Amino acid sequence: MVKKTSSTIASNRKAGFQYELGARYEAGLVLQGWEVVAIRKNHVQLAQSYVSIKKGEAWLIHATITPLSTTDTYSKADPLRSRKLLLKKNELSKLIGLCQQKGRTLVPIKMYFKKGKVKLEISVGEGKKAHDKRQTIKERDQKREQNREMKQQRSM
Repeated sequence: MVKKTSSTIASNRKAGFQYELGARYEAGLVLQGWEVVAIRKNHVQLAQSYVSIKKGEAWLIHATITPLSTTDTYSKADPLRSRKLLLKKNELSKLIGLCQQKGRTLVPIKMYFKKGKVKLEISVGEGKKAHDKRQTIKERDQKREQNREMKQQRSM
């Protein structure tokens, strides 16, 4: 399980709305040098990304890491390339089993630094139906209204 960190680089805010999130796991990333520099400058987006399992390995797909204009690499920097995730064998086998169940997918939640290393928090998500999404919106609005009322009562 993952603890909260203060050095969040990027987060996938839509994931909580589109999926019913389950267990969360922490994974390392295999990155190139220019990608680490771009991540330190917050040039990363997780909005349309997902995690796929191919040949017994987990891969982060469609995460956008935009290269800096000063990046000078010997090869062309591809902002949308697939990046391998580093997980323990037992975690990977759990994730493979959970993903094979109907309607479940692996969703990247947030990217952050931990002890100088880039980490990715992933979760097993089950897609919400339209009525579930409406319920989430209703609950969010009720919570917002309660907070407003509490704030007004404190100011009186």
